[in-house]
Amino acid sequence: MDFTMPVFASSKTLLSFSFKDLRNLLHSGQSLILWIMLAAGACALPFSAAQAGESNMEVREIDFGLHDDNYVLSANIEYRLTDTARKALQKGIPLFWDVLIKLVQQREWLWDRTLVNFKIRYRIQYQALLNRYRVTNISTGESDSFTTLPAALSRMVVIRNLTVLDRNALKPEEHYQIEIKIKFDREALPLPLRPVSYVNPQWYLSSDWYLWPVQE
Repeated sequence: MDFTMPVFASSKTLLSFSFKDLRNLLHSGQSLILWIMLAAGACALPFSAAQAGESNMEVREIDFGLHDDNYVLSANIEYRLTDTARKALQKGIPLFWDVLIKLVQQREWLWDRTLVNFKIRYRIQYQALLNRYRVTNISTGESDSFTTLPAALSRMVVIRNLTVLDRNALKPEEHYQIEIKIKFDREALPLPLRPVSYVNPQWYLSSDWYLWPVQE
């Protein structure tokens, strides 16, 4: 995949700013703009330096079964943020994740068939004036605020009794599996950071697909 790098991604460009320029940015209240410029320039650092503190998103547990007349899903997710992601939050940059959920029918001679495909979208943002973190489930409109980042992340880690489909939709003789992925939305970052987020491991904030067979 080809990406067009912004001017901020070059150490040469960063060096072209004088200390006077940087001082003026700080005194004019544009510290967020300055931080974005410096963060974008981090991709010019050696790979080992950028890789420090790499994130690890995991789906820890899953339960899928019948509840009354529906199949419901419960899962526990672990979000571990990198230093860069934490600093971005502190600067007021909102971060977005999608919990992607699929129910797939496995077929021996044909392509697997996707029966259910939907997502739960979360936004987390630090509100400096209130000194609180706000987590919003964009899919439902529910929103809560928390005094600490771990408490805010705990709002995103649990899925409980989420209705997936009707009990009659699955056939006992067929094979099915649940697939879950935690996907960080790089395209929701400020424009100067987007290309950098694809090459800097500090912005690798997604998980792999996790697969579980459905037990009848």
